[in-house]
This record gives sequence, C-alpha cells and structure tokens, in this order.
Amino acid sequence: MDALLPVDTIDLFPVLDQHLFGLLAALTPPEWERPTLAPQWRVRDVALHLLDGNLRALSMLRDGYFGVAPAGNTYPGLVAFLDQLNADWVRAGQRLSPAVIRGLLVQSGAEYNQFLAGLEPMAPATFAVGWAGETTSPNWFHIARDYTEKWHHQQQIRQAVGQEAALLVPALYQPFLDTCVRALPHQYRVVPASVGTVVAFRAVGPVGGTWYLQRQADGWALGQAYSGRPDTTIELAGEVAWRPFTKSLPRQQAQAHIAISGDERLGLPVFGLTAVMG
Repeated sequence: MDALLPVDTIDLFPVLDQHLFGLLAALTPPEWERPTLAPQWRVRDVALHLLDGNLRALSMLRDGYFGVAPAGNTYPGLVAFLDQLNADWVRAGQRLSPAVIRGLLVQSGAEYNQFLAGLEPMAPATFAVGWAGETTSPNWFHIARDYTEKWHHQQQIRQAVGQEAALLVPALYQPFLDTCVRALPHQYRVVPASVGTVVAFRAVGPVGGTWYLQRQADGWALGQAYSGRPDTTIELAGEVAWRPFTKSLPRQQAQAHIAISGDERLGLPVFGLTAVMG
C-alpha cells in the first residue's frame, strides 16, 4: 500500500477558532457550567484547557520556556505529569470569568496561529506524536495533532450544549479523522497476524473514509489504496467516529456504534484506540 500523505491543517486553525469564539460568546451562564464528555470537567473547564494549550505552547515552542519538567521520560510518567498540570490549571482558572476566558482565547489564539504558520512543515517538531508511537515527528504532524486536540475539545463543549453539527463538516472533520487514524499501527503493534493480513477501518457517513492496516514483516502499515478483501472490517458510525479516538466513548456505548465483520479478534483492539495523551 502507498504511504499516507501529510495532513495539512495549518489554515484550519483560524477557522476553528472563529467557530469557538462564536460558540462561547453565545453561551448562557448555566451552559458554561454544564458537564462534558471529559470526566469531571464542565464547559468552562474545557475552555480553560484550550486556553492553557495556547499559552503553554507559546511559552515552550516560541519562547523556549518550559518551566517545570516531568521527573522521568517514560510515556506513562509524561501522561501523569500532564494530567497534573491540566488539573492545576483548571483549578486556578476557576477565578476567571467567561468573558476573561474568551478574551484570552482570542488573543492567544491569534499569536499561536501565527507561530504555527511560520514552522517548516517537514522540519523536526519539538515534541513527537507519542500516541502514534513516534520518537521524532515532523512539524506537520505535530500541527495536525494539535488540530485534533483543539477540534475534539471544542466538540466536547458543543456536545454538552447540543451544537455538534458545526464541526461535523468535511472541511473540518475529515482532517481530524485523517490524523487520528495514524494511531492505528501503534495500537496494533502487539496484535499478532501473518504477513499480508489486512484490517479495514471504515468511518461510515457523509464524512469518513476507509483506511487499511496491513501486516508487513516489520509491523503494521496504514494506507488507503487497497483493492483486495480484508480479513476484518471495522465499521464505525461517522458522527461518533471522533469519540473512540479521544476516550469519549466507553466500550459499552461503543459496541452500539461499531460493527466488526470477519476475524473478530483483529477488530477488538479498536475499543482501546486513543489519539490523545493518555
């Protein structure tokens, strides 16, 4: 299979921000306090997390200021470290009003988008995309990974207030899916299969697509150009396809939206998918 091409998301950041700013400006005080799919986080907490993402990235990537650092360099240790940073920020942010949060998002978003636009897409990124199993990543992948973060956190807010449709359009949703599926080879890295075995992953709906995982001698490879019959096909309802990748669809619920045909053993790893740090 041909290797997948890079996902170009840089021009989508300002568009995504405008959707966010309009959404937040229209929220009522009670809506700011609604629970979201993110455990223990309300709408205001997710908005604060988006703000933290802008400020922390500018501090580290643009200004070279990393502040505190994790004690070790293991993936679980890094996840625990980031979880604690996130919790500390959200706790401190409770003293900020919705208007202040919105204003800071507007200001920091413009600065962050400008910084990203100046990066060389194929140059090495400061941070690798760990959920794809990479130890080094090009900037385009780091940028696309950050796009998926901003997309899914805004979608968490939208889900909480019943306004999901705005981001489920091809121009914004397809790049999210095209980036997240790159977690599949790493997810399947310990799944045994004979060379040539193929697993098809299909998001069904107006926005979606089909990707193929093929077992090769040195691991699983991901592509979209395959004309044979897969050994296993995984079909996922397109409108909720974003949720398994972001740990927002518990397995009991996921089974209502995911259909596996063929060798079921090769389909089960889909329930452990993640394209976020965690």
